Amino acid sequence: MKKLNLISLAVVVALAGCSDDDDNSPKTLTIENTLAVGSELCVNGGTETLTGEDSNDNGELDSAEVTDTSVACNAPATSLTASQLAPLTDNEWFKSAQVKVASSEENIAAVVKESGKAKNVILFVGDGMGISTVTAARIMAGQLEGKLGEEHQLSFETLPFSGFAKTYNVDAQTPDSAGTMTAMASGVKTDAGVIGVDEDIERGNCATVAGNELVTATELAEIAGKSTGIISTARITHATPAATYAKSADRNWEDVSDMPEAAVTAGCEDIASQLVNFEANLEARYEGLDVDGLEVVMGGGRRHFLPKDAAFNSADAVSSVEGDRTDGRDLTAEWKAKYPAGQYVMDQAGFDAIDAESTERVFGLFNESHMQYEADRANDVAGEPSLAEMTAKAIDVLDNNANGFMLTVEAGRIDHGHHAGNAYNALSDTVELSKAVQVALDKTSIEDTLIIVTADHSHVFTIAGYPKRGNPILGKVVPVGSDEPSLAADNMPYTTVGYTNGGGFRDLGDETDADAGYNFAPVTGRVDLTDVDTTTPGFHQEAVVPLGSETHAAEDVGVYAVGPGAHLVTGTNEQSLIFHVMDYAADLVKQADAKLAQ
Repeated sequence: MKKLNLISLAVVVALAGCSDDDDNSPKTLTIENTLAVGSELCVNGGTETLTGEDSNDNGELDSAEVTDTSVACNAPATSLTASQLAPLTDNEWFKSAQVKVASSEENIAAVVKESGKAKNVILFVGDGMGISTVTAARIMAGQLEGKLGEEHQLSFETLPFSGFAKTYNVDAQTPDSAGTMTAMASGVKTDAGVIGVDEDIERGNCATVAGNELVTATELAEIAGKSTGIISTARITHATPAATYAKSADRNWEDVSDMPEAAVTAGCEDIASQLVNFEANLEARYEGLDVDGLEVVMGGGRRHFLPKDAAFNSADAVSSVEGDRTDGRDLTAEWKAKYPAGQYVMDQAGFDAIDAESTERVFGLFNESHMQYEADRANDVAGEPSLAEMTAKAIDVLDNNANGFMLTVEAGRIDHGHHAGNAYNALSDTVELSKAVQVALDKTSIEDTLIIVTADHSHVFTIAGYPKRGNPILGKVVPVGSDEPSLAADNMPYTTVGYTNGGGFRDLGDETDADAGYNFAPVTGRVDLTDVDTTTPGFHQEAVVPLGSETHAAEDVGVYAVGPGAHLVTGTNEQSLIFHVMDYAADLVKQADAKLAQ
């Protein structure tokens, strides 16, 4: 027979029903057993009380003799002891998370939630900077600083508010930069390939532009009396920067030579010409309006502003005829005639000579086409400023205006590095964007400046395999507990980062220009990387689907924000919401309306 043994507490033997006259009567026994924490009867522990008659007079309460059972559970513990908490509180991951929670509470409490409190607005756009790009760039930046890498944060990842933007165009599941940047700049989603116009446009049809033009945040800031600026490492006439100032039925109409004759005859204006005529075009749209034009324009794309005549070549021209324009116009000369107090610069020396305190405006065209990749910048013929340097100079010029400023900064060559299938350059330019954002944070105050960092779209760039912590992000996959690369089913090693499609493998060694990869045909099938150093600047990752160029991807992109109105950046939203956050923060529409009403 099973016996019920006593556990730790007390055994109370009550001689109920017994008398001194009848020693043979069964004794009534009561036993109290301690229930441990985690017991099925009491998860927080407690006491089980058993009662019965000792029928066989053995002094123990057998299971068959139990006539009554009751359970009293302990109340839940309200706190753990210091010793119980020690495995948590002494853990660095736990402690850092507690600090993060505390700082998040402070950020939420401190953010300026009233509309119209932002004097300045800065929008950073990492062209093609999807989530995988941010992750890989974070690791690269950390490893460049001697860390394992995964624990690092890019400057904009520390911003207190973040969310996601859906990037599709009205007519396209996977978007292009023209439609996505138009959404951010104007608050209205539109078709792929068109700039500054709504979805009622017909791409390539000049006649459909009129009546479908959108008003951008840059234009509203200009009308409101703020200083305005646009920076890009791509051509300044390229889709992303162009969407802040131009209205075009086709993103490719960067200069008149790119336009069909019918469009020119119909009176449509090329994008470069619209940039130089930004002030006049804006004033023509609103009766009585008087604005002073863009104060800062810096980027590449000089060829679209110069005549197709070698006599107009710049000192650092790499083509025999630098200019593309077939109408004979020198737009750089037109700009200088419009703004005699402004400074036109085309190289590092000219950039360095700018006195931001006394300079009224700057027009910088630092390359015939796109500016150099950050990793290749030292090879520029005449020298180019970095994105961080241009951001610093722009802010120093723009903040001379007591009414504040609106600045758009594009890291355009992240996108181009990915299209070329070269992660090294795409990630290097993402790290440079992080530096530019840090410059903006250092030069402004979160009390009066809204800073938003986002991307127009993503790329088919992946981080895969099971590499161990701290494995070089551009290296081959080396698993946990090993020093040798993992092998795929074909018995060959593979890299952590790669592309779903594109030109695929190139081993160009120390080549820092990603575009050199276009000199080779797409590679089909796998390549044995056993003896290849995949961490060099010139290595181009393998691609699953061979194409002439890698493509955009359709997933959401991150949005990061700090400053007045930044609390609105949360959740997953249409990309067009970004404009409305900027408008809420700075009252751009309200201020512009007030100026137009005067």
